[in-house]
Amino acid sequence: FSNDIGTVINNSDIIHPPGFYIIGFETFPYISIYIIFLAFVYVVTLVFNILLIYIISRDHSLHTPKCMAVVNLAVIDLILNTSTIPSMIKTFLFKDNFVPFNLCLLQMYVYYTVISLESYALALLAYDRLIAICFPLRQNLFNTLPIMSCLVGVTWVYNLGRVSYSTAIMTQLSFCNSVRVFSYFCDYAPVFRLACNDYTLQWSVASTSSMVNLMGPFTFILLSYASILVTVFRMKSVSSRVKALATCIEHLVLVAVFYIPLFTIFLIGLYVRSIDPDQRVLSLSLASCLPPCINPIVYSLKTKEIKTRTLALVHRMKTSS
Repeated sequence: FSNDIGTVINNSDIIHPPGFYIIGFETFPYISIYIIFLAFVYVVTLVFNILLIYIISRDHSLHTPKCMAVVNLAVIDLILNTSTIPSMIKTFLFKDNFVPFNLCLLQMYVYYTVISLESYALALLAYDRLIAICFPLRQNLFNTLPIMSCLVGVTWVYNLGRVSYSTAIMTQLSFCNSVRVFSYFCDYAPVFRLACNDYTLQWSVASTSSMVNLMGPFTFILLSYASILVTVFRMKSVSSRVKALATCIEHLVLVAVFYIPLFTIFLIGLYVRSIDPDQRVLSLSLASCLPPCINPIVYSLKTKEIKTRTLALVHRMKTSS
């Protein structure tokens, strides 16, 4: 061990350091400005998501399956940015980059749980659009508030359990060389690659989980919109087609904002091996931090019912003041 690692925990030849040092953005010249920008993103995320949850929870006319799925996404967005941005401010703005071992595992667990939940939440919104447009007469059978609540609950239980396993197996690794994690938080792959024993299991779990929990929901979303397009183009009235597609716009924006940056980074990393590490960390942090900020704004502006209730709330606040 080097001197800055200090004491270790040694049980049955498994060596755990006291913690890790986060060292992303080593050559990035304007890191302080970028972190201040992310602090602004975090404030917007908090304000708009909390406002969205408040409006939907207070108005009984918004207690619909779609709004249930929107609230689920808003809660996930709040947790996602809370799990990374405050720690980035501490690490890169205040230059305190040490993360204790157990806290590192906790951050890893929370981040990967909610990033997977975000993917499934977008799939649930696609399910809501699929039933509303393709099976409008069977909505009371296939898409009720209890059914949507059950689907939301299943995605939470599944992801909480799955990520518990993938985080628990990190404790089987020994760290006897470096404890410098090149990322913007305690990232799963950059941490297990520091291990000095075999990390094949961790690599297999990470790669399988990434494929299943990103590609699975994304494939469902694509198939849903293929079915929606077939149904829309069978409609005789042009105004009916436009109206049906208009209800999908906000969801398609959310899907694009979340999936396109992640898939782009993945493909560049796969085929262009010489990608700059700082550029990769910057792209990944933006891809993770921006969607939770954009999602509630898109839904507030594009969903008529929510927009109407928001404007009514603002009007009441002005009147009372």
